[in-house]
Amino acid sequence: MGELLGTIAALREHCPWMGALTHESLVEYLLEEAYEVAETIETGAGEAELQSELGDVLLQVVLHARLAEERGAFDLGDVARGLRAKMIRRNPHVFRPDGSLQDSFPATVEEIVLKWDAVKKAEKPERGHVFDGVPASLGALARAQKLLDRAERAGLAAAAAETAVDLPAAEEELGDLLFGIVAAARAGGLDAERALRGALRRFQDSAGPRPSAQ
Repeated sequence: MGELLGTIAALREHCPWMGALTHESLVEYLLEEAYEVAETIETGAGEAELQSELGDVLLQVVLHARLAEERGAFDLGDVARGLRAKMIRRNPHVFRPDGSLQDSFPATVEEIVLKWDAVKKAEKPERGHVFDGVPASLGALARAQKLLDRAERAGLAAAAAETAVDLPAAEEELGDLLFGIVAAARAGGLDAERALRGALRRFQDSAGPRPSAQ
C-alpha cells in the first residue's frame, strides 16, 4: 500500500491528467468501476479479472483520499482507521468497545440486524424517518430494493406487501420479465425509470409522513 500511495502521489504531481482530477470528476469512474466488479462476479469472469477490477475500485478510494490529503483534510490512514472504528462500533455482537472479541456471539442473523440498526440509529439520531439516508441518486430499481428492505426491517411489512405481485421463481425469468416491461413501456411512449420513481414516491408517502423539524 505504501508503494501504491507513492505511485499515486507521483502521478498527481507529474501527470497533467491525473493532476487535474477532482472529487467531482472522479464520481463517474467510481460508479463505473463498482459496476464492473459486479459484472465480473455475476458473469463468473474468474479470479484474475476480479482481482484486477477490485484494484480499479481501490484506485478510486486511494485517489479520493489523496485529493483530501493534498488539501490537509485527511489521508488514507484516516479512512482506514475510521472504517475500523465503525466496524467495531457497529458490531458489538462481535467486538468490545476496545476492539477485542466478545466471549460469546449471537446465534441468529436477526439479532445481528437488530444490533446493527440500533447502533446506526444512535449514531445518526437526526434521521427521523425509516427511509432517510437512502441515496436519491440510486437507480430506481436499486432504490426500490433498498426502500423495501428498510420498510421490512422497520416493521412496515404491510405497506411493502401491498406492492407485491406474482413473479417467476428464477432470476433469469425475472430478468426477462423486467426487460419485457421496459420494452413494452418504451413502445408505448412511457419512461419505465420515471414511472418507477413515481411509484417509489407514492410508496414512501404511504409509509407515513416524515417528522417535522423541531
